[in-house]
Amino acid sequence: MSASDSSVSEHYTKPELEEQILAALKAAGKDPDDLTVDDLAAVDEFHIRGRKATEELAQWAKIRSEHSLLDVGCGLGGTSRYLATAFGCDVVGLDLTEEYCRIARMLSARTGLMAKTVFHQGSALALPFADQSFDIVWTEHVQMNIADKAGFYSEITRVLKPGGQLVFHDIFSGANEDLQYPVPWAADESVSHLIAVEDLRSVLSSLEYIHVQWEDKTSESTAFFRTVVEQVQDKGWAPIGLHILMGDDAKTKFSNMLSNLEMNRVRVVQAVMTRGK
Repeated sequence: MSASDSSVSEHYTKPELEEQILAALKAAGKDPDDLTVDDLAAVDEFHIRGRKATEELAQWAKIRSEHSLLDVGCGLGGTSRYLATAFGCDVVGLDLTEEYCRIARMLSARTGLMAKTVFHQGSALALPFADQSFDIVWTEHVQMNIADKAGFYSEITRVLKPGGQLVFHDIFSGANEDLQYPVPWAADESVSHLIAVEDLRSVLSSLEYIHVQWEDKTSESTAFFRTVVEQVQDKGWAPIGLHILMGDDAKTKFSNMLSNLEMNRVRVVQAVMTRGK
């Protein structure tokens, strides 16, 4: 693992995370030995707007049971499990953080989805899969930790079948680039690598992707963070939620994200693209 990869993995690794998640599920009235994907959605869909964003993207992509799907940067596997359950497709997840992969396997076992979901630890810049292996490559909130954008999207293109779909939901730089840290993906600028949306379009155009659907979700993302911040101020944290993954400074990270969105330091885009050749 490179020094950069190690820094990113270290950012996401949290001591006793598995124990904290299981304890939180119990506190929320869930049976850890008999879980559904909906029981886990508050903590294992580690991206802006959670399940709602996942459902939107899945509808845009028109996923079918026969599709082979790769979830790059799968985290705890929440999106992978949802897609496998909702559409009956087989999903392979890959994440840089070994702890996330281990917990993803544990949660799939507890939801009866071991046969439909498989998780690998590895780098998105060196995907351990053969050329043209997948009908769909899905990625949410991953590229902002990767400096080599061309390498990242080239690897995705390599494992994607011609005519296959790249589905993404990600965070990009806004007009004001002085980001307020910490944020969910970085404590400081050392592991944060945002690019402008226009630069992403250039990268994807060079790889001959064709637009299917592309929407700026900055406004909806701002509303999401505003709601979370207000709820925490009024009621504190719910027993189960994304704050478990973000550690003791979760409140600061949420507040900073709201400020960054309001001040146009970041933008959020969802899209479905088709690989050309």
